[in-house]
Amino acid sequence: MGIESLIVLLIVGLIAGWLAGQIMKGAGFGLVGNIIVGIVGAFIGTFVLNALGVTLGGGIIGAIISAVIGAVILLFIVGLVKR
Repeated sequence: MGIESLIVLLIVGLIAGWLAGQIMKGAGFGLVGNIIVGIVGAFIGTFVLNALGVTLGGGIIGAIISAVIGAVILLFIVGLVKR
C-alpha cells in the first residue's frame, strides 16, 4: 500500500466516521475514534452492499457512501452492546 492509498483511506475514514457520528447523534468517539469507525465501517459497508448485490460505482464518493453505511451499522451495534 502506497502513501497515497493510506492518505485516501484516512480521509475516507475520517469523513465516513464524522458523518456516521452526525447521523447517529452523540455516538461519535472523537477524531481518532471516528477515523477508526470509518475505516472499519468501510469494510462492513462493502461487505454488506456486496452481499445485497448493490453497487455504488467506483470513485471516492462511492467509497465514502459505502463507508458511511458501514459506520452507521457499526455504531448501531456498538450502541446496542453498550446498553
